[in-house]
Amino acid sequence: MINIEAVSPRLQLLLSFIFTLAIGLLWYKTKMWAVPAVLVIAPLFLILVLRVPFYIVITFIIFSYFRIHEAFPILMPFRIPLAFSLMSFFVLGWHIYLSNNIKVYWSTELTFVCLFLGWAGFGIFFSYNPGASITLFSNVVIKIWVMTIAICWLVRTIHHFRIATYLYVVAGVLVGLKAISNKLQGIGLVEGTRVTISRELGSMIGDPNDLSLVLLFPMSFTLSNLLQPNIGKFHRFLLAVAYVILFWAIIATQSRGGLMGIMAVTGYFAIKRIKNKIYVLAGAAALLPILLLVAGIAGRSSGGAAEEGIDESAMGRIYAWIASWGMAVENPLTGVGINNFYLNYYLFSPFWDGKNHAVHSTWFQVLGETGFVGLGLLIALITVTFKQLWRTEVNSRALPIGERNTIVTCNDGIFAGLIAFCIAGTFLTQGFTWPLYILLSMNVALAKILSEKLAINVSHNTPNEDPKKWLKEVGNNR
Repeated sequence: MINIEAVSPRLQLLLSFIFTLAIGLLWYKTKMWAVPAVLVIAPLFLILVLRVPFYIVITFIIFSYFRIHEAFPILMPFRIPLAFSLMSFFVLGWHIYLSNNIKVYWSTELTFVCLFLGWAGFGIFFSYNPGASITLFSNVVIKIWVMTIAICWLVRTIHHFRIATYLYVVAGVLVGLKAISNKLQGIGLVEGTRVTISRELGSMIGDPNDLSLVLLFPMSFTLSNLLQPNIGKFHRFLLAVAYVILFWAIIATQSRGGLMGIMAVTGYFAIKRIKNKIYVLAGAAALLPILLLVAGIAGRSSGGAAEEGIDESAMGRIYAWIASWGMAVENPLTGVGINNFYLNYYLFSPFWDGKNHAVHSTWFQVLGETGFVGLGLLIALITVTFKQLWRTEVNSRALPIGERNTIVTCNDGIFAGLIAFCIAGTFLTQGFTWPLYILLSMNVALAKILSEKLAINVSHNTPNEDPKKWLKEVGNNR
C-alpha cells in the first residue's frame, strides 16, 4: 500500500493542485453542481470499500445465491450483484497485491475445488455445444471459483463467521417470507399448488425445487444457532420464528428433495443430541408421512396420488438419469460438457415426449456433463470436506468451553447444510451453483480459525511438549 507519509510535502501540494484544477475544469465545462460532490465522495467511498472487504464479498454472495434482487424486483435496476462483484474483485486484488492485509493460504479442499471446476472448464473443448458451456462457465462457474477462495481468505475471525451465518439466516427469511406471500396470494404457482418466486423473470428461484434448496441452506444455520447453549430467550425466539418461516416456505414448494433436506437437517441435530438412536429413527419414521401430508405432495398434478404406479415425476427422473448414464458412457472422460444435458437430452433419453428435460439430480448432472472423472472429483471433494468437518469437531475439544461452543455451533451449521445438500441434491440440480461451494469455503475458513486458536493454546499450555502429540491426545479424550 502507498504510504502517504512518505510522499514529500511539495508533491502532495502539486497533486492537490492538479486534483482541484481537474474538478474545477470539469465543473466549468459541464455546469453540473453534482460533479464536485461526486469527485469528493468517490475517494471516501473507495476508502470505505477497501476497509470492509469481508462485507463487500458476503453481500455479493448473498445477492447471487438468494437472488434477493429478483425476489424483490424493485432492486433490479440497481444491478447490485454486478456492482458488488466488481467491488469484490477490486478489493480482493488490492488487499492481496498491494496492502498485504489478507493472509493467503491453501488447503486440500481448495485443491479439489480447482481440480473439479478446472476439469469442468477443460471439458468445454469437447462439449457438444461449446457456446452453452462457455456461457455458464464465464457467467457462473468463474465467479463461484474465485469467490470460494475469496471467502476462505476474507473470513478471518470467528466474529466474521458468526456475522456471515446470521446474514444467511436473514436472507433466507426474506426469501421465505416472499415465498409464503406468493403462496397465500396464489402468485406464480406451478401445477396450481407449488410456490415459486419471480418465475416470470426466469429467476433460479422460479423453480420450486431450486427454491427449496436455497431455503435449506439458511435452515441449517438457523437450527445450529437455535440449539446452541447460553443464548438469550429473545434471541432464541427470533431464531425459532426464522425456522418456522423457512420450514413453511419449503413445505410450500412441495419438493420431495426439499422434504428430504428438512429430514436431513433436523435428523443431524437429533442424532447429535439424543443418545438413544432408536428414538431418532422412530421419530423420523413418524415425521416423514406427516411432512408429506402437510406439504400436500399427494395433490400435485405431477407426482401426486392420482397417478397410478410410478408417477410421472418419478418416471421423468428415471428417464433423465438413464440419459445421463448414456452421456457418460459415450464420453467417459469429459461428458457432454457443462450446461449441455438439457440440450442433448433427446439424443440419449430412452423416452421422448416431445421436449427436453432437466436431469433433477446433482450427481447425475455432474456424471453426464463432466464424465466419470468429474463425478469422481466431486465425490472426492465432498469426502475431504466431511473429513475436515469431523477434524474440526474433534480438535475443538482442546479449546475453552466458550470458544468451543462457538466453533461447534458454526461447524454444525456447515455439517447439516452439507448433509442436506448431498441428500436433497439427489433430486435437485445444483452441481454448479453456490450452495456446495459456500459451505466448503466456510469449512476451510473455520478450520483455519481453529488451527490458529489451537496454536495459541499449544504455545501457552504445552511449551515443552510436542504440539501434534498433544492435539492427538486431546482429540482422543472425548
